[in-house]
Amino acid sequence: MNSFAKICLCIVATTLFSCPGARAANDGVLRIIVFGAHPDDCELSAGGVAAMWAAKGHKVKFVSATCGDIGHAVEGGRPLAIRRTGEVKRADKILGVETEVLDIHDGELMPTLENRRTFVRLIREWNADIVMGPRPNDYHPDHRNTGLLMQDAAFMVTVPGFCPETPHLAKNPVFLFVSDHFQKPNPFEPSVAVSIDPVFDQKMDAVWQLESQIESLWTGDFERVVPVPTEPAAREARRLQLKERFGKGYINTADKYRDLLVKLYGDENGRKVKYAEAFEVCEYGRQPSPEQLKQLFPFFAPQVTH
Repeated sequence: MNSFAKICLCIVATTLFSCPGARAANDGVLRIIVFGAHPDDCELSAGGVAAMWAAKGHKVKFVSATCGDIGHAVEGGRPLAIRRTGEVKRADKILGVETEVLDIHDGELMPTLENRRTFVRLIREWNADIVMGPRPNDYHPDHRNTGLLMQDAAFMVTVPGFCPETPHLAKNPVFLFVSDHFQKPNPFEPSVAVSIDPVFDQKMDAVWQLESQIESLWTGDFERVVPVPTEPAAREARRLQLKERFGKGYINTADKYRDLLVKLYGDENGRKVKYAEAFEVCEYGRQPSPEQLKQLFPFFAPQVTH
């Protein structure tokens, strides 16, 4: 092959692999990536809507920004990281989503240039239409910094010269925050609320896989654990208690954002919703119209299944 032919081939290859449209056809399949600080955050904040997307054939990926290696009262280090990675993989299989856990120590996530590049690469490689994560005002530094990194990626994913080895996105995704209860410096203001009634049991089956966290969450502190029983009857009783305990939070979300549910589902069905997840459009990234937002969350059918 002569030099001119080699140059032409190089130009063709560069064009193909630098154009996001060449990497994924517009086949109507949504691609969603959710960032959480620890192996359990994505499942708790967006497990319901993720399962619903997956059931419709859309592609969802959960990314834990840290390995969770200090998130237990008595266990820690690499063994705990391995345990928690296994737990979220089992949970995410139930939800029908893909999993990635980054090798960053729990409690040590920082909004560095290196981590910004990692977030940008992950979003580009997933060719995301939707990106989700926590708001950058939270009690936990890992949560805050996950939110900052997600925000910092919101523009950079479209810039060809940033991380040029990973093709940039021609169309900026819609970036959304998962819900929280923090009021300062500004409260969470939902743009969309979704009934997770049809998949609530599925979500709780997934959360039940997060046994290391159930042991600690049961006590509410890091001084002691309450191990999940091994005896079948006691184990089932704990599972049902967990379902009721966590369910209250999603009931509260539905009640708190009832007006939005009514707006999206209609009066009768909106008032029937028992469990909900809510999300706020970030002012960075693509700004969808109300109708476009409904297309991204294709769940507002005339009837809510219980």
